[in-house]
Amino acid sequence: MSRLQLFCHGRLSWGLLALSGVALEIAALFFQYVMDLSPCVMCIYVRVAVLGLILAGLIGMLQPKVWIFRFIGLLSWAVSSVWGFSLSYELNDMQVNPSPFATCSFYPEFPSFMPLNVWLPSVFSPTGMCSDSPWTFLSVSMAQWMMVCFAIYGLIWFVMLVPSLKTAKSNL
Repeated sequence: MSRLQLFCHGRLSWGLLALSGVALEIAALFFQYVMDLSPCVMCIYVRVAVLGLILAGLIGMLQPKVWIFRFIGLLSWAVSSVWGFSLSYELNDMQVNPSPFATCSFYPEFPSFMPLNVWLPSVFSPTGMCSDSPWTFLSVSMAQWMMVCFAIYGLIWFVMLVPSLKTAKSNL
């Protein structure tokens, strides 16, 4: 097996995915509670997409040598990356092109079987407006940084796709 294939079939690669998602969630909470930046409903949805990346990493870590776990992890990873990029792009559009007709909701719309804003209101309850962009780094807004992050997650997913789906061949 190639080195990349060995890496994809190991717990380390999936653990790094989960750990990077945890780091992003911690950063979001730092911005909210230390820097006192109020998250909007789109920010909360982006947090859910990052939570999807964490879950994808945990699924892959369960049994990384078993094809079905890697497949479910890869599928969750892809969906979370694309959905997160889409949400970040939409939020960026609201911030760059503010319109009184294109605003976001004040209340998150989670499914009834998973009311994250009720279970963990300190993490998943919005308190800000989507059109506000109170923080930038290197003249790039938080929504734009998240677009970069999700694009990188997507690129890494693409690189790991084929080696992850290959099964180990026995040497006869």
